[in-house]
Amino acid sequence: MPLEETKKHTNGDNQPLVSIITPLYNAGSFISETIRSVQTQTFQNWEHLIVDDASSDDSLAIARSFAEGDRRIKITSLHTNEGAAVCRNLATEQAKGRYIAFLDADDLWHPEKLLKQLSFMEQQDCPVSYTSYLHIDSSGNSLRKRVVALKELPYSRQLRNNYIGNLTGIYDAATLGKIIAPSIRKRQDWAVWLEAIKRSWKPAKGLQEDLAYYRVHQDSMSSNKWKLVQYNFRFYREHLRFSRLKSVICLLRFFYEYFVVRPKQIQQL
Repeated sequence: MPLEETKKHTNGDNQPLVSIITPLYNAGSFISETIRSVQTQTFQNWEHLIVDDASSDDSLAIARSFAEGDRRIKITSLHTNEGAAVCRNLATEQAKGRYIAFLDADDLWHPEKLLKQLSFMEQQDCPVSYTSYLHIDSSGNSLRKRVVALKELPYSRQLRNNYIGNLTGIYDAATLGKIIAPSIRKRQDWAVWLEAIKRSWKPAKGLQEDLAYYRVHQDSMSSNKWKLVQYNFRFYREHLRFSRLKSVICLLRFFYEYFVVRPKQIQQL
């Protein structure tokens, strides 16, 4: 559906509203920069839904200070820590936009991300899109690593591995409906994008421009391989409800994709 034909969820200039969802937990060192990366977007018809997950630092106060000066920023505060999936789902339910996008509280967007990506979605006639992105460290310095978006991502390939960086993905809620993440501890974003592609009946499209910055923290550089096995097996077995045998086969395929195929999408700069 061309953007100019959409009357619902638009501003006076007929631009579609984008709902940007950010779960917030103890990110006081980063949230200001994250919010500013939204405010400096060249596409300005957005709402930023920030859900504070009972932070114990100054995250909530910082977010509220931005909201006081910008009515597009809307803050929800939880009294108990519920996890990122609960925060994203709550914001999804509150969202009023045609398009839904995600941005974690320590990640950043390129100023032209929304403008370029929405234009790309219109040109490609696709309800699900994502982009390439760069890695930065805790201080915002480049780690000289680029994750390149696949040009097309069918359901079958997304089932083998999550190729959509959550900070880059956008889906058309007017076409697909709102997608609620499952109540699983890990891999909620994988489930959301898999469901989005399934509902769209066509591959997601990748814009191969670096339009987001993923912050890599020191404690996330060395992952626990056994937990990775557990989380992915549970994703296939408990969320997708595959048989035990099919889950094991999918898990083996996942690790082949993860260690052999996917590294081809990562470039050292």
